[in-house]
Amino acid sequence: MDLHLLLLTLGGLLLVGLLTDEVGRRTRLPRVTLLIIFGVAAGPSGFDWLPKAFQSWYEFLASAALTMVAFLLGGKLSFAMLRSNGKAIFSVSLSVVILTAFLVGVGLIAIGTPVVLALLLAGIATATAPAATQDVVRQARASGPFTDTLLGVVAVDDAWGLVVFSVLLVIAKSIVGDGASAIVWHGLMELGGALAIGAAVGLPAAYLTGRLRPGEPIQAEALGLVFLCAGLAIWLEVSFLLAGMVAGAIVVNLAKHHNRPFHEIEHIEWPFMIFFFVLAGASLHLESLYGIGLIGAVYIVLRTVARLVGGWLGGMAADIPPLHRRWIGVALVPQAGVALGMALVAVTHLPELGETVLAVTIGSTVAFELVGPVLTQLALRKTGEGD
Repeated sequence: MDLHLLLLTLGGLLLVGLLTDEVGRRTRLPRVTLLIIFGVAAGPSGFDWLPKAFQSWYEFLASAALTMVAFLLGGKLSFAMLRSNGKAIFSVSLSVVILTAFLVGVGLIAIGTPVVLALLLAGIATATAPAATQDVVRQARASGPFTDTLLGVVAVDDAWGLVVFSVLLVIAKSIVGDGASAIVWHGLMELGGALAIGAAVGLPAAYLTGRLRPGEPIQAEALGLVFLCAGLAIWLEVSFLLAGMVAGAIVVNLAKHHNRPFHEIEHIEWPFMIFFFVLAGASLHLESLYGIGLIGAVYIVLRTVARLVGGWLGGMAADIPPLHRRWIGVALVPQAGVALGMALVAVTHLPELGETVLAVTIGSTVAFELVGPVLTQLALRKTGEGD
């Protein structure tokens, strides 16, 4: 890739990010949705403006951006916040994940979908989009108990989703007669490995970071934490999302002398997010929406209903305010990269279902990524916590 083309692309995308920020303020549209729409227009489904070599950066930028998001979300899980909102967070997250898997699985089987395929899609449906949710909250400058609960749920529900997906994948493999012990071991290793990496990065960081003078060294510490955590997780093939969240939670609870790494990551996160969302949009193929058929349409409807009902039931069990119960599920509709990751794992184990699994996952991701952030922003506004 020519150097001038690389610099022109980077500079142009950063300026597009500024433009979407301004348009978002004037129209109240989430800048996430605007960036994804631009990415679709600039990618192969649109005018194909982005250099092919630049699109190969997607994996690096996605890993860096999502680990930053995970670290910041983990920073929301302080003991003080969990004492006040922990019951709501765990009740809503468990309710939403379990009901999503159950309703999507049973509903797909009811319309004649093969059981194994229905189980895989039910597990994939539990995933959310932490990056989109975090950015909508920041753009709306939202704060309050509803926002705290939402960010807490987003931080932990992908962990529950990973467990549910692993269990359903084991059941699916057992039905087709393949051995399931390797999947069980892989699931345990992924969870345990992510916890171990998060602790290995977070424990020393809680003591060592923030002891240098403010300024560039602090930014270097923040980026060092993110890249080290993401690199170790990818190297050992465990979830960098969970690892980053654990590291952030450890730092916020043990580093009593400061909270600067979180502020520094917030300061440097947005350029990475611009590239991430634009490339995410460029990787979406609108024609996937035409190929998902009845299974995909039912999947989208059932997952959306499960989010709404699951949020309401979980909120009722935790005795959160009625207004919050009505809107917490709406705010949890976005779904993105985590679901695609689950789909790729499913295809690895059951390649004969790969075409259908990927078509439904990619097609539904297009819909949820474009509409989901708008619904999250609406929920924040309706609860009186967002602009």
